[in-house]
Parts: sequence; C-alpha cells; structure tokens
Amino acid sequence: MTDKALLNVLAGKTAEIPPIWLMRQAGRYLPEYRAIRAEAGSFVDLCLNPEMAAEVTLQPIRRFGMDGAILFSDILIVPYGLGQPLRFVEGRGPVLEPVTDRAALKSLDLNGLSERVGNVYETVARVREALPAETTLIGFSGSPWTVITYMVEGGSSKDYAATKRWAYSDPEGFQALIDIVVEGTITYLLGQAKAGAEVLKLFDSWAGVLSPRLFRMAVIEPTKKIVSAVKAQYPDLPMIGFPRAAGANYLDYIEETGVDAVAVDTAMPIRWAVENIQSRMPIQGNLDPIALLAGGPELEAEVESILSVAASKPFIFNLGHGILPTTPIEHVEQLVRQVRAGR
Repeated sequence: MTDKALLNVLAGKTAEIPPIWLMRQAGRYLPEYRAIRAEAGSFVDLCLNPEMAAEVTLQPIRRFGMDGAILFSDILIVPYGLGQPLRFVEGRGPVLEPVTDRAALKSLDLNGLSERVGNVYETVARVREALPAETTLIGFSGSPWTVITYMVEGGSSKDYAATKRWAYSDPEGFQALIDIVVEGTITYLLGQAKAGAEVLKLFDSWAGVLSPRLFRMAVIEPTKKIVSAVKAQYPDLPMIGFPRAAGANYLDYIEETGVDAVAVDTAMPIRWAVENIQSRMPIQGNLDPIALLAGGPELEAEVESILSVAASKPFIFNLGHGILPTTPIEHVEQLVRQVRAGR
C-alpha cells in the first residue's frame, strides 16, 4: 500500500472512497487555463512549453484536489515528433499534412522524435516535483490506430474512410505505418516514465469503428507491443488502456494486451463492465460528460448509478470521454463532493 489512492486501486486494492480524476481536467472550462492559453501562442507551443504545460497540469489539482494529475499534452505529439507538420485551427481542430501511401512513410523520422518532444519530458519532471504527495502523475499517449486516423485523414474525420481504405487495400503498407507509430509511441512513453510518470494511459478514442479483423490488426497487436516494451523496462508501472466504444472487443483487449486496467466509455453499461471486466482488473469510468455539463439532480443520479455498482471493487471514477469546454466549474465541484462522500 502507498499513500496514493489511485496507485493502490491500480494494484488491485478496493478503496473505501474511489479515487477520482477527469479526462481533459486541465482545459478550457478553467479561467486559469484560458489565461495561460492566451499567452502561449499556438496550442502546440503550449504543449511543448514545460513551464506553461506544467502549470496547466497542476491547475485542476489545486482547484479540485484530484487524485490523479494527467500530463497536459495532446495525442498528436507523436506524429509531430515523427516530423509530420501539425497545427491547430480554431473551430476546426488539428490539421496535418496527410500521410496517404507507402511513399509518404519516408517523411517520418523516428530518430528525431526524442529531440522534438523532449520538452514534454521536462514537463513531466516539473509536475512530479510539484505534486502533493498523495497525487499520482499520469502520462499518456494516443494509441496507434487513433493517432493514425489523424495522420492519414489530415485531421478529424467522421468515417475514417481514407484510413480504412488503406488498411484494406494495402495491408502491408498500412502495417508499416503502424510499426512506425508503435515505435514512436514506445519511445515517447518510455521518456515519460523515465521523467517520473507513475501511470501511463493509452487513448484509443476511435477504436469502436473497426471490424474485428481490423481491431486486432490496428488495436490489439499494436497495444500489446507497446505494453510489452514499456513493461520490459518498467515492469511495475501501471498502464491503463482505453479502447473507447469497443464494446465486446474489450474482452479480447483485456485478455491479450497486457494492460493493468481499462477505462470504459459512457455507452458501456457499468454493470456489464463490472461483471465482465472488473472481475479481472480495475476499471475506470464512465460518467457521461453531458451529465456533468448539465449538473443538478440528474448528475447526482448518474453518479450514484455508477458508484452503487462499481465502487465495491477496484474502481477509479472518471468520465466516459473528455470534459466539455463549457462545463461549469461548480458542477465539477458537485461531482467531486459526491464521489468523496461515497454515494
């Protein structure tokens, strides 16, 4: 047992009061974040500025006393580190120069990744030094499939058609892209672990759009390689997987990838997750971010419906996806009070 509730749960212990943190807990709903963001220049500049990124990471810890502090960064820092041009456009989101075929793979540079993203490691070290003793530092990366969708589509997509078409029409070429991103992700996560991250999380936000065959190719096998490589150097470092919206594919994911815990999304019935997953590993989730946005008695009822089912076994309270920028701060305060009250 440690003094860190989140680490204890990830070690398989049941907490009397479940630890809580929220995906995107550092972000635009906080006025102190908006003040830093206004000074930072571009969003990429903010992610790569250790002083500012560390400050943003710490803001929700100071305000809410979360049990976990997740590194402020972005899932697209790996393609940036590989040399793929990246910018964020207001109202549109990330924009990248698309990688669309085997020939384009030559533009991706694994050798330069650590130098390009090295400031992120400094951010991790700064946050670890500044955190309260009871707070766990969570590093993260996007999982290869989700990251690749942005790399191939050139940004956000509704159907991931270009990415899937490549996977179906040229599986060997697509596998070569997966292999590059896997190696980049391993390097990136090992750098965070060395700098002081106590937990690592893999975000696969678009895992739920794949056929079972592609899920194995693009989610299970790459995740297995990443977890194995990290565990080879840091065997006791907990790793959380989040194959969002993967449904029954979660079962193969938890059986084969080697992760220590999984986050579950809002659409997954929490009772199904308890019966089929939590009996084998800790789970994290899965409040609807819209319920948090709405607040009031319905938020209280949603929280109670999760706690009453999941909190009697190893469980971390979180959202089913990221907090929304328009979420009122007082609703987050309401949520934290309720979880800490254990009801």
